[in-house]
Amino acid sequence: MPLDLQDLGRRAKAASVLLARATTDQKNRTLLAIADSLDACAESILAANRLDLENGRAAGLSAALLDRMSLEGGRLAAIAEDVRKVAALPDPVGAQFDARTLPNGLQASRRRTPIGVIGVIYEARPNVTVDVVALTLKSGNAVILRGGKEILGSNLTIVSAIREGLKQGSFEAFIPPDAIQVIDDPDRRYIDEMLRLHQYIDMIIPRGGAALHKLCRENSTIPVITGGIGVCHAYVDDTAKLNDALNIVFNGKTQRPSVCNTLDTLLVHEAVAAEILPRVAERLGAANVLFKAEPKALALLSQTGARVEPAGPDDFDIEWMALILGVKVVSGLDEALDHIHRHSTGHSEVILTETPAHADRFVNEVDSSAVFVNASTRFNDGGQLGLGAEIAVSTQKLHARGPMALEELTTYKWVVIGSGHVRP
Repeated sequence: MPLDLQDLGRRAKAASVLLARATTDQKNRTLLAIADSLDACAESILAANRLDLENGRAAGLSAALLDRMSLEGGRLAAIAEDVRKVAALPDPVGAQFDARTLPNGLQASRRRTPIGVIGVIYEARPNVTVDVVALTLKSGNAVILRGGKEILGSNLTIVSAIREGLKQGSFEAFIPPDAIQVIDDPDRRYIDEMLRLHQYIDMIIPRGGAALHKLCRENSTIPVITGGIGVCHAYVDDTAKLNDALNIVFNGKTQRPSVCNTLDTLLVHEAVAAEILPRVAERLGAANVLFKAEPKALALLSQTGARVEPAGPDDFDIEWMALILGVKVVSGLDEALDHIHRHSTGHSEVILTETPAHADRFVNEVDSSAVFVNASTRFNDGGQLGLGAEIAVSTQKLHARGPMALEELTTYKWVVIGSGHVRP
């Protein structure tokens, strides 16, 4: 039987009105119950996830995609812990700011409010299901989830555990179950229909590849927040501490190659290239990294025995999501900045330097959602930046930028209090 998205949208909208009345304590207790339920249902969730992974391997999905799908290796427990961290964070809803008393005696302020209904379209990451539910509930928003077909079993089992947490804790009186809606049919026509539910959905957030983002931007009648596609750069300046630089590059490339804040391109000042690139080749080569190098870097890397290939004309525009690293030797900061301006997707960039003026210039001139000085790009993450979790990493400039957490899922209203004031 076809899904009735109009009905689903109506129920989500009605639930968002009720959810906006929930107190901070009610929301926090609900989140703790959800985290406990995820732990209690771990066996069934992991069983569903293993089946999704098995089906993915049979379908020939890439290793990077399978890694994004997996909840193994303690990831599920970490996700539940992130929900508890969200519960411990301050509630942005109702916060007052920019308060002022006007010359005529009117008291005016801005007050944070939920956005309403958030629609999230995502692909192969079941952790997104939990992160989104935690952040939207805490910020007072209803949510409509449309995950990828590759993780349908995982998602449905996770949502079942979340709803069981609501039921067991008797939280349904103030957290309406309709505040969490799932499109459980993988037919892509429902994405097109969802993108036009502007009378019910207030914001669309796509989590996936460039094709999904393009689809949402071009077809949605609802505001879209895009991001999460990272061609991330590290520039090793001539004054960098090379041991630190080597560690940061290794961490940025190898810790989890399939995610969006992973390093894709290494730019090295020509004055230190002959010293650091052989060390990069040895350290990252041992982790099975393939290097795509321009001619100067190719000449240095080819002498090391590492796996290295000449960089193709489009290689510096690729988000590799694999153990592949583009490498280029540059004449200095000017050339590094020019390269980043031409090839960056605006996600995460880092400069490794001990020259404060170079660090300041890099921070000022690089137009990305997060810019780092002597720290790994892997820190561009809601949990790592103290936000508890994230619903996405926005690379656009309107409304939100960088990791989107609680505050980014709110808007504000003006509240004006008078005593019989009329405009003259």
